[in-house]
Amino acid sequence: MAETLRRGAGPERRPPLILNASGCLDALTAPAVARSLDAFVTKTVTPLPRGGNPPVRIAETDVGLLNSIGLANLGIDAFLERQLPRLGELGVPLWVSVGGFAADGYAASCARLEGRPEVEALELNLSCPNVDGAAGTAAEIVLACRRVTAKPLYAKLSAATWDLGETARAVEAAGADGLSLVNTLRGLALDERTLQPRLGTALGGLSGPALRPVALAAVYACARVTTLPIVGMGGVARGRDALALLAAGASRVALGTVLFGDPQAPARIRAELAEEAALLGFRTPAEAVGAAHGREDGRSATLDQRLRSFPQNTCKLGTNEAVDRRS
Repeated sequence: MAETLRRGAGPERRPPLILNASGCLDALTAPAVARSLDAFVTKTVTPLPRGGNPPVRIAETDVGLLNSIGLANLGIDAFLERQLPRLGELGVPLWVSVGGFAADGYAASCARLEGRPEVEALELNLSCPNVDGAAGTAAEIVLACRRVTAKPLYAKLSAATWDLGETARAVEAAGADGLSLVNTLRGLALDERTLQPRLGTALGGLSGPALRPVALAAVYACARVTTLPIVGMGGVARGRDALALLAAGASRVALGTVLFGDPQAPARIRAELAEEAALLGFRTPAEAVGAAHGREDGRSATLDQRLRSFPQNTCKLGTNEAVDRRS
């Protein structure tokens, strides 16, 4: 699948479901779940080991999950020696998430991973909300990494960026092969009794349902200004959530928080995605990619155009809604 990850690659038979680099699944302790995905993205690996942030690191809210892990990991040396060989035995295409605090650190890790056949692609974590210190500009980091690796490079961006479209264009010009959208946004949860922050660092990254509209907006905006393939992520819990990201412009969909409560989510969401796409007149989910934008050349009809082709009052949306074409 590596060649389909590069810019300019043609559409795939189906939009793959992959894991985002959130640490919501340990592939080595749950290999069956990992194998149900089309690709597995590791937790972010940094040049040196990191102990991460102080506890408490995770807090559940009524609209999603807050985490403050702080990029805890063993560092690139231990990852290459102890983790990567075992992950390579899973038989699942493997993406490694690379983090750091300066362009040269990112590039050094990418250079170490370049010769490893287990690794299909590299995702550059340019947007972790739980680490202090500037990581330099996204374009500088991508350019430095592009110089040391021929593997596909995906830039993971934050919707908190002032002009996300401008950042997307910049990393495209610097040599990125794709975008991963989006990372978590900073949030705060207070204990109801003490009114003190529930996380050890007070602020954390918000994921889950609350992030879904933000992710859709980010994918939609970037799809309008770049030609890069996009991995859409953020609050995907059902097939219709995945379909919406495809329509906004993503060609792949990543899962994260949903796996905490439903390890079987990949198979369920894949089936729901196919069903939801068929209900809206798409022969395959891949046909829905970009549907929210429409195409002037006529090669991709908008969703509204597709709905007009249905008999009156017959297109079921979700579980109990119908479209009445007479209204």
